[in-house]
Amino acid sequence: MADRVTATEEAISLINTLAETHGPLMFHQSGGCCDGSSPMCYPRDEFRIGDSDLLLGEIGETPFYISKDQYEYWKHTQLIIDAVKGRGGMFSLEGPEGKRFLTRSRVFTEEERAELQ
Repeated sequence: MADRVTATEEAISLINTLAETHGPLMFHQSGGCCDGSSPMCYPRDEFRIGDSDLLLGEIGETPFYISKDQYEYWKHTQLIIDAVKGRGGMFSLEGPEGKRFLTRSRVFTEEERAELQ
């Protein structure tokens, strides 16, 4: 069965580095502009999940939440979290590392969509 969210080796490596420093982590993907359009990484207990957020899945043991509105736009796609050189969101933990998380996506196949429903 296809996962709704997955990550590249580069992203997993950065997640592991951040977890060594900050402890358990979590991601939130909103639908805002600028920083809000990037996946944001936080210490797990420092971001409040609300009624308008959905648990999309986990990357390893790191939960990944998405706003319900954003999910409606992307529900037909698998989110692939990557890490690239550059500046990330100013509130996301990876900023000082000189890297940023980036959301890539691919459309689910018909078979995958049927499995996910």
